[in-house]
Amino acid sequence: MPPMPPMGPKGPGGPGGPPGRHSRINGEKPKNGKKTLAKLLRYIGRSKYIFFALMAVMLIITGLNLAAPSIQQRAIDFITITEKRLNVDLGGLGRSLVLLGVVYAASSVFTYLQGILSAKLSQYTVKTMRRDLFDNLVHLPIKYFDTHRHGDLMSRMTNDVENISTTISQSIGSLISGVLTVLGSFAIMMFYSPLLTLISLSTIFLTIIVSSVMTKFMRKYFMQQQILLGRINGHVEEMVTGYRTVVAYSKEQDAIDEFSSMNDELRRCGIRAQICGGVMGPLMNCISNFGFVLIAAFGGWFTMRGMITVGTIQAFILYSKQFSRPINEIANQYANIQTAIAGAERIFEVMEAEHETDNGTSCFTAKNVKGDICFKDVVFGYEEGKTVLKGLDLDVKRGQKIAIVGATGSGKTTVVNLLTRFYDIDSGSITVDGVPITDIRMAELRRSIAIVLQDTVLFSGTIEDNIRYGKENASTEEVKAAAAHANADEFIERLPEGYAAQLSEGGSNLSQGQRQLLAIARAVLADPPILILDEATSSVDTRTEMHIQSAMVALMKNRTSLIIAHRLSTIRDADKIVVIDGGRVAEMGSHDELIALGGCYYKLYQTQFAGNKT
Repeated sequence: MPPMPPMGPKGPGGPGGPPGRHSRINGEKPKNGKKTLAKLLRYIGRSKYIFFALMAVMLIITGLNLAAPSIQQRAIDFITITEKRLNVDLGGLGRSLVLLGVVYAASSVFTYLQGILSAKLSQYTVKTMRRDLFDNLVHLPIKYFDTHRHGDLMSRMTNDVENISTTISQSIGSLISGVLTVLGSFAIMMFYSPLLTLISLSTIFLTIIVSSVMTKFMRKYFMQQQILLGRINGHVEEMVTGYRTVVAYSKEQDAIDEFSSMNDELRRCGIRAQICGGVMGPLMNCISNFGFVLIAAFGGWFTMRGMITVGTIQAFILYSKQFSRPINEIANQYANIQTAIAGAERIFEVMEAEHETDNGTSCFTAKNVKGDICFKDVVFGYEEGKTVLKGLDLDVKRGQKIAIVGATGSGKTTVVNLLTRFYDIDSGSITVDGVPITDIRMAELRRSIAIVLQDTVLFSGTIEDNIRYGKENASTEEVKAAAAHANADEFIERLPEGYAAQLSEGGSNLSQGQRQLLAIARAVLADPPILILDEATSSVDTRTEMHIQSAMVALMKNRTSLIIAHRLSTIRDADKIVVIDGGRVAEMGSHDELIALGGCYYKLYQTQFAGNKT
């Protein structure tokens, strides 16, 4: 069974535990937007058939839209004035109007089809992105989760991906259409009047300058907005999971104040980002309207000189509008595009984080493990310059029951973290059956170990599913036998639905003691050669503890067992008690031997049982 990440009594950031999670907001800077966009386009390209279909539809829509002004020009030119008389070619005008109606109708149908294809392209893209992101998450080392806020990671999986989805569905069609429309409009404008085309293009240079300046100025706000959103999600996640503690210490108002502060910061940043994004559209429209004025003025002059017709001016204004429309649309959608790119940067940052290193090449298999464990001169620290273990030596023989004790922060849980390769040692060696654990494939190493944590981890689903987590192919009879072995069957069978009872998130509809019993049943079912108990009975009452202790005796028989203990009363019958102090093994022996020695263990024992008879 793959063990779950251990959390010692100190919790993250304790002297002997992993470093605390932090959001790293202050030191984060925007990354290369072009590089991120290229990666995002590669994801879009994975749905190539939908993409090419969308391209074809957009090509048809663009062709229809480009044809409409030309048809209008012909319709207008069927109306002429000669010798102060109005002449109308009704046949030609009628045919032009019918054709124009057909063009607009067809454009509407294909625009509807474009919406469908854009939605499919968007959803297929983010589906692949979510899958790759989640796949990378489950292969990241424990250290990554210990040093990153869980709420921020959730924000990347949900908010950032959703922003990308919205932007793709709304913007990808506009971008494709924009490129085609700009090229088509330019070609037709050049055909009608090269000189008038050059006049209309004079405003394009102004557009490029304004948009490039605004782009550099605005981008930082959109990145910061996404980071702050992740920070708020992290705070909410902490408040929800730690709500009992918040209430117990009457910190509700402090939590509200902290959230309000972050929310105000997000509001200020969001206002700046949206204002900057909103300014782009009006600026582009203003420049575009100035271009229309130039076309109308010079076009009228050209008409008076007989260089072009009135219908041509009308067509030219429409084509000029179509030429500038894509630029204006991109400007109007710039806020969404920047938000999507900022979110994509954060997603790719997780995707590109290094996976857990697994260089195991040994033919070592879990079913052949005997259970000999050896720590030799192990040095390790969670953070550079802060060493937790300082040359630890520990030799455990197969079938032994070893209790590991020590003061808070001495490194007891760290021993488990290193044995399961949640973290890798800085120097020294750890072997199982004489094989260095770095040579063992992680899946086989962790399959040979079952662990019961101090903080029980249960998942949504039935009680039976949670016990079967230790052995996926176990039969119902094996599940029930494991529950009986852990003395969990009594409370399970009292439930109306028994083993089919649904657990709420984290098993919150069970007591802490009942959750602990299920975790022990899970370990029983896994039937591992190596068993780790990290204060497995810390959350149960004395009577239940006695039942569990008797079950543990049978479970630990002929099995290498490491027991991390704070209650010294629970480990008196251990084959060997190891006392860790200052990152090293300070004492080792039986309970009576260590009491007689009068050292670290004796002091710990006296601290717990001061005033009691031993």
